[in-house]
Amino acid sequence: MSSETEAAQFSNGTDAVQVISPNDDHRVTPGDDERRHLNDAVRSLPSHAVKDLLSAGVCIRCIFRLFGISDHAYFRSSLSPSVMCNILGEGDSSSSESMESELKPEVCRICLGILQFIYRDEKEMLVKRKNGDELAASIAELTRQEGHQIDGFSLEVSIPPIIFENEQAVRLYMKKKYGSELWFQERLSECISTKDALKFAIVNPLEIILDVKSGPSYVRIRLTYTETKPSIIPSKSVDRNGGSKRRKTGTNNGLDTVHVELVGNGTGCCDLSLGQGSPASGRSSTGLAEHESSECSNFPLERVNEPCHLVFLCYRTPIYFGGRYLKFSRNVSQTRWIIDDERMGEASIEEIIGGNILPMCQGDSYKFHAAGREDIDVRMLGSGRPFLVEVQNARKVPSEALVKEIETRMNNLGNKLVGVKNLSLVTSHSWDLMREGEAEKQKQYSALVWISRPLEDEDLQCIASHKDLQILQRTPVRVLHRRSPLERGKIIHWMKIEQITGSSQYFLLHLCTQAGTYIKEFVHGDLGRTHPSIGSILRCRAEILQLDVTDVKMDCFLAE
Repeated sequence: MSSETEAAQFSNGTDAVQVISPNDDHRVTPGDDERRHLNDAVRSLPSHAVKDLLSAGVCIRCIFRLFGISDHAYFRSSLSPSVMCNILGEGDSSSSESMESELKPEVCRICLGILQFIYRDEKEMLVKRKNGDELAASIAELTRQEGHQIDGFSLEVSIPPIIFENEQAVRLYMKKKYGSELWFQERLSECISTKDALKFAIVNPLEIILDVKSGPSYVRIRLTYTETKPSIIPSKSVDRNGGSKRRKTGTNNGLDTVHVELVGNGTGCCDLSLGQGSPASGRSSTGLAEHESSECSNFPLERVNEPCHLVFLCYRTPIYFGGRYLKFSRNVSQTRWIIDDERMGEASIEEIIGGNILPMCQGDSYKFHAAGREDIDVRMLGSGRPFLVEVQNARKVPSEALVKEIETRMNNLGNKLVGVKNLSLVTSHSWDLMREGEAEKQKQYSALVWISRPLEDEDLQCIASHKDLQILQRTPVRVLHRRSPLERGKIIHWMKIEQITGSSQYFLLHLCTQAGTYIKEFVHGDLGRTHPSIGSILRCRAEILQLDVTDVKMDCFLAE
């Protein structure tokens, strides 16, 4: 099965580099200079060590990277056994035929087929690519099928941790066997990682096919390789407490890389941390520990019968839309509200706004964020409440004109439940600004209040005289089932009463408060759980009948 699996990595008797044109499938063969450089590079390698690695099941590209050969073209090439014959000094045809039969390719025991461009796809089918150009072409096609609007891309690669362990075992073996030879310190210190070698092979052809440059980008192409059959870590690789130790370390591209440490167990085994060495780590210029023993190398590696499983993903990091919403109905919740399979309210702000933005972006999903919330029976008027819509994996980034068109469409909906102001594309930094301002913001309200006695002129003066009134609020009875029973100090910055013509017991209470104040409870007192309250100040029973938010004092998403 191994020779059949690997057959696709070699071309038929040529070591040509193949380049895919972005406009057609024309293959370009390198000139004599390029071929001569390849021959010079491979002939500079120690042939006896290379033959040793080949016989141990190490692929050609892993040999190149172990010896620090970094020319991108070599990793993209369709490398034939004749290249290895040149490395080993087998020049005549009979020797070449003998060598090719001896070096029938199998799944590499270090990279598990990653640098041979062999993998299992999501349907568990065995896929074989001749070279990096072919793999890049298949990735580009999948990227196009996703329908992303691309102006650049960032390539992310995740590989199984066993590859690091395999590579370390080979390097330890080579140090033990060839450490005294002059070439060893120079060549093994320049080892290229499997991830970098794969990027050498596919980034440039991807740039050509997609006609964009790679680098920091909102569009990410992610290749996740996993073992088809996860390996069991050898019992020799243990720490001082008798077990292997792993920890996850963050990376700039958002992927988790497993950092493997194999530390001494008192039998002379070495510290084989695979992270970056430091002067204190006792490493030589090759990156290997100075005191390893042969027991730690676990060489030769086991035969690999199956290549890695590859999952391809092309996605865009979230894009954000900011603005302010107004709510004109007392039967609309901020977010979708379902209780016992029954919908509360006739609609939600989240669904109305997000449901109009998502199709415009052709995204997978969206998340709705707002600077606070109002109850379902409370209107949001005035300048509106700041909000963000976070769209996941958007295929299209709408123009400013299209964003304004969507805003107009939402404001012209027949039911007039919701309004939107100042809608625009914003950066993720707006999320931080909204969160920072939320805790410090002030909010203004207008409440329709009833009291149990006629309103007097002294009441108007009494209410207006309270400036920066400090109140204490215990968690309201109506939300105790979902909020912690705490006592919170809040500030009522100012209040005033607006009388209603023809009514002595009804009035409008206008007030400005600190964010997070429970206004309903401030009016009626919540059985004494909020003190002071409008009822206690006026020394009568007070009830709130309607409430509107008239202003949210934040700098986010205001008209320029």
